Amino acid sequence: AVTAVTSLVYASAFSASSRSSRVVGQGGNNGAKAKHQQQQHFNVPPEILAGGSECREEVILAVRLALEAGGNMTQHYDSKGTADENIDDLDISTKMNDSDFATAIDVKNENFIMSEINSHFPTHQIIGEETTGTGTVPPLTGEKTWIIDPIDGTTNFAAGLPLSCVSIGFCLRGQPYMGVVYAPMTNELYIAVRGKGAYRNGVRLLECTGEKATKTLSNAVVCFEFGYARTEEGVDNMVDAVRRLLKHGLRTTRTLGSGVLDICYVACGRMDVVYTGMAEEGWKPWDYCAGLVVAMEAGCTMTHLKTHDETDEDDGGNTRSGYEFNMYSKSMICGVNQKLVEECRKVVLGPYW
Repeated sequence: AVTAVTSLVYASAFSASSRSSRVVGQGGNNGAKAKHQQQQHFNVPPEILAGGSECREEVILAVRLALEAGGNMTQHYDSKGTADENIDDLDISTKMNDSDFATAIDVKNENFIMSEINSHFPTHQIIGEETTGTGTVPPLTGEKTWIIDPIDGTTNFAAGLPLSCVSIGFCLRGQPYMGVVYAPMTNELYIAVRGKGAYRNGVRLLECTGEKATKTLSNAVVCFEFGYARTEEGVDNMVDAVRRLLKHGLRTTRTLGSGVLDICYVACGRMDVVYTGMAEEGWKPWDYCAGLVVAMEAGCTMTHLKTHDETDEDDGGNTRSGYEFNMYSKSMICGVNQKLVEECRKVVLGPYW
């Protein structure tokens, strides 16, 4: 039964994802083989759907929606910098400032995803980035809730840089439970369900073993995002943290422009730790939700860089972490092992430790 449902979903999902395929010039048996291999990449692993999963239908829907929304992004990517480009098609609208904006594709993707969720699960709650806008983010309750970022990395997307994605998270009992992330230009699909593991293109991500388990700051790739902070104090706080890291010693730093992909890349070992929250650049629930499940199921440690108030602490006064992480917090640090997280946190915070 799992195989039959899975195959049906993949046929639908593959038809959408094929628009973003970079495979060209292949015909005959080679073309059929390439198509089969790509379709396999987008299969929801049977392990995700088996064993009485509490979100079986939700993950099937999320995969289809992420792939179709990703397909909506490819026309702009393919035309960027060519005679076919028309920047007016993006219909850019600013939010808080010129560096915080949305495109017509952000809005189109969110409207599409929300409409489909409402059609299939009319009693579920939805929290979306563009629907929220500059208003107060709705609270997360115990109801079944979807948390959506229709394009994470909008600045990258508008500029034609390939690191952006569609992020769809799902919460049960007030905590993240399922995450689906699709990056159309790298053609990578991340799927994770609590207790079922995390997968990239159908292959399970390694948990905290081997090199991931022993990684230290001196040989780590550390990621951070400067976000929208522009005050003198905010800029000083962020830059000083990077200065402390460089003086301490590390392999290198990276700033990729997509918080969701930052977390996914830590989960699969492409980077070792990512942090945010030294200034007002802290993220929102849609930047955390789906990626958190991917990271947790890959054995990572995710917690707050620093506690801002009692909501960042549990009943025992300990900093929230893992699935109890406060997605409404203004700070976060996620790494491939707990020791690295604590080491990096201490250096980043410096005098604030």
